[in-house]
Amino acid sequence: MTDPGATTTNVAGDSAYVGMQAGTVHGNVHIYTVSADASPEEKFRTGVRVLNGGMPRRAWQLIHEAFEARYVTNEVCFYWLLALVSGRTRHELSEEEAARLRHSKRMLHLVGDDAWSDGVKAVHRLLESVEKPGEDIRVLLKEFNELGDTQRTLIVRHLDSFLDGPIEDQMWHHALTRAKLEQMARDRADRVWKFFEPIPAKPRVRPPQPVDVPFAVWAQAVAATVVFVIATLHIGYLLAQAGRVVELLAYLLSVIGGYFGARNGAEWRFRTVRRHAKDMEYGTLQRRSSAPAGGFASKVDERFGYYFAKYVPHGVGRDIWLARTAGIRNSLRNEIVDAYRERRIGAEEIHWLIRHRVQDVRDQWRKGTLWNYREELATPLATKAVTILGVTVLLVGGTWAAGGAVQTAPLSAARSMALVLAGGWIACRAWLYITLEHRRHTADKCEADQRSKKSWAAFDRWKEKLADKPDDREISAWLDCDRKVLLDEALQHYKLTMSNVIAHAFIEAPAPSTKNARVLNGPWRYKKYQLLVFLLTVDGVRQLAVALDFERGTFHDRQRMNYRFEAVAAVRVKQTDSDERTFELALVDGQKIAVQVTGPEMEKLQQDEKPGTVSEVTLDAAGLSHTLHILEGIAAEGKEWISHERRRGEERAGKLASAMQDSES
Repeated sequence: MTDPGATTTNVAGDSAYVGMQAGTVHGNVHIYTVSADASPEEKFRTGVRVLNGGMPRRAWQLIHEAFEARYVTNEVCFYWLLALVSGRTRHELSEEEAARLRHSKRMLHLVGDDAWSDGVKAVHRLLESVEKPGEDIRVLLKEFNELGDTQRTLIVRHLDSFLDGPIEDQMWHHALTRAKLEQMARDRADRVWKFFEPIPAKPRVRPPQPVDVPFAVWAQAVAATVVFVIATLHIGYLLAQAGRVVELLAYLLSVIGGYFGARNGAEWRFRTVRRHAKDMEYGTLQRRSSAPAGGFASKVDERFGYYFAKYVPHGVGRDIWLARTAGIRNSLRNEIVDAYRERRIGAEEIHWLIRHRVQDVRDQWRKGTLWNYREELATPLATKAVTILGVTVLLVGGTWAAGGAVQTAPLSAARSMALVLAGGWIACRAWLYITLEHRRHTADKCEADQRSKKSWAAFDRWKEKLADKPDDREISAWLDCDRKVLLDEALQHYKLTMSNVIAHAFIEAPAPSTKNARVLNGPWRYKKYQLLVFLLTVDGVRQLAVALDFERGTFHDRQRMNYRFEAVAAVRVKQTDSDERTFELALVDGQKIAVQVTGPEMEKLQQDEKPGTVSEVTLDAAGLSHTLHILEGIAAEGKEWISHERRRGEERAGKLASAMQDSES
């Protein structure tokens, strides 16, 4: 006997098990949602989608409700019959369900001949053939092959566990052939990953900080400017009145020089301040805001670290890349946190944006443009020259003009000169502050607009890439194919046919730390699974456990285990208050196989979802009830379970065959 404890997957020894991560809920997908006032037809259509999604118990409830409300067509009859028996053996039917099946021919009123009525008749004939081992199945198979492709596909998928006898191997051959054809169909390898991607949040950029000029600065600027202008004009008046032409010319030149010096000086100052701010922002010492562990900001920070480590430019050492871009990384992280913190979205919804921003940094690095701002903000030599020349002309001309004015009217000119110096100094400082603040806002807005434009382009590209995201029914169909292919592998390894197997069952659980997603009212789907298949034979139990890479449809890390029926000591499912469920199979020698089937994210409910819904449909889709029926029977009755189950099956089958014959007569 193989020790099941020698594994690092969800199958673990000593009652150990591995948890899972919370994942994505596609809140805009309503294929499994039905309103309280839905019409019978709406309930039926939803039930069909649910059945195709691999949840027969929930599908039966909806289809039967439509049936009870007198919405009865040949199509409804077909799906009603399939949902009743899907995924189960005859022995798992309750007395009430068995009674419905016994009387189904009388209850299902077919109208006319179409593909659906042919399907209903074919299902009935298949069920009857189980109790007629001597019947020539060639006629039955010929009729089955003449059915429409839709009806054949559905029958093969949903009746594989219910059939028995000679017809079982034939139907298994049909099921396996289709499973191998459909397993990787419809570009599965290129599309599965998209199901686990959340609906992307629209791009946002942190709005530029508004212009912030205190009232006191405006008051200083206006008052000082008024004083400066009046005092300056007064000096010019004194020179003109005295007829001092040379000093007046110097006065005019000083005014012109001051204008050009101030304008170009403001440009010089803006470029210097802006460049310094960028250096501080992109510098390695730039700090990020604090983020509590597990919060939105912490998740954004983690994702930036992941993508910066992943998208390293070719030919650059990772340590060098991370060190040189540490400041940029923190700057981008802070910007996105500020833009989205109050938007009530999950960090996973903006992974696309984080990835885009990191790729943009990498592309700029490759092109050598990442630090282009230093060249763009470098002050041109002409600007510096005009500034210096203007200030020089202002000082020389102003001094010359002031001297002439003092000679004309000493007291009045001295008073005006004092006002010119004081008012000019205060006005220059105030207007420089105002100018730099407006220029800063304009530059920030321009950068934000550029980032927004690039982000929206990336958003459109990402949405286009996700346009062919598979729906949940495709995921269910692929997973069903994987189960059949795995079952065939187990049969081949143990050199068995389906008719040699008394019963088979699956345990389907998520692999550790795998991505997961679901639609509203739908089961959780996982990117990686841990699958266990149990084959019950007359010699005991054959068990095969594998890790399934669902995206690629490949099996890994196979573990096989054989044991007698008497070796099964107990089978149980532990359920916590948070609806976490762990399947445990204990053997008499103390070994345990433990699998966490559902985790704490199971009831991560959305609006209009009822408590218990998600766990119920997830367990239904995983077929846990069928597995428990078989393994619990073995644990309770041992090898005698086989004969007891056959006896119970024969009793119910006899009633079923008798009821069907009575219906025909």
